[in-house]
Amino acid sequence: MNLELFVLGSGGMMPLPGRALTSVLVRREGELFLFDCGEGTQVSLRRLNLRWKKITAIFISHTHADHVTGLPGILMLSSQVDRDEPLYIYGPPRIRDVVAAMRDTLEMHINYEIVVREVEPGVEAYEGEGFRVTSHPLVHTRPCLAWCLEEDQRPGIFHPEQAEALGVPRGPMWSTLQDGEAVSLADGRVVQPREVLGERRRGRKFCFATDTVAAPGLADFARGSDLFICEGMFDEELAETAAEKRHLTAAQAARIAREAGAHRLGLIHYSPRYADRELKRLLGEAKEIFPETFLCRDLQHVPLPHED
Repeated sequence: MNLELFVLGSGGMMPLPGRALTSVLVRREGELFLFDCGEGTQVSLRRLNLRWKKITAIFISHTHADHVTGLPGILMLSSQVDRDEPLYIYGPPRIRDVVAAMRDTLEMHINYEIVVREVEPGVEAYEGEGFRVTSHPLVHTRPCLAWCLEEDQRPGIFHPEQAEALGVPRGPMWSTLQDGEAVSLADGRVVQPREVLGERRRGRKFCFATDTVAAPGLADFARGSDLFICEGMFDEELAETAAEKRHLTAAQAARIAREAGAHRLGLIHYSPRYADRELKRLLGEAKEIFPETFLCRDLQHVPLPHED
């Protein structure tokens, strides 16, 4: 089952040429989920030519303008495709007011249902087939949430030699056992999945956090992430500025990733004071602490393969 990420915007505060405001699209087996929706999101979505039809849900970290100003464009773009299902928008308190004000003031033509839900931190926000999305409170100048999409455990590895030894004929019964269901043989015996499958395997985990200091419990929330996308807005010279503005430095993000035991860290939401060539300074400071760090770049594609 495919799980992949597309960076639609990597900037913070204001868009720059080649750097839209923060937004990340996650595609899981054809379903699309958007995490934050900064200015320029719909432009990046169209530039990627993903042949998208609809976004299932949008998860907003907080209601500062640089994280929501792309919503009108996305909502109107979604009116150009056939959809019978609602579009869900999840976020902290006031997100319902933000969406209502945009729709009312801009008089947008919306031909589908929009369901806006204000989320209590720590409560499961969304449950799909084989996965769930949860939130965690961050520490910013207004209510802010980190998000995590985590898959359920998968069945263990199928051992065909064990199935053959038990007399299970090759074919549909093997698929049934791999799906975790027992099968009945012609002689009346019942073969259980545990007899032919290894230990259950972990699902993949993606976490997204931006606009925060080192919030209590964030490392635990991101524990074992295959991919942790986290803001690294400033370098260490501006650590005091970061603290005043309730943001992280790249090095602080790396420490959280290391404590969380994340597999990879993608830095995002850079201050506009850094030109593209200067972002290597943030990357260098982070990699000294957490070597598996990379810089998120607009239009970047990041696959999340299974680790068997």
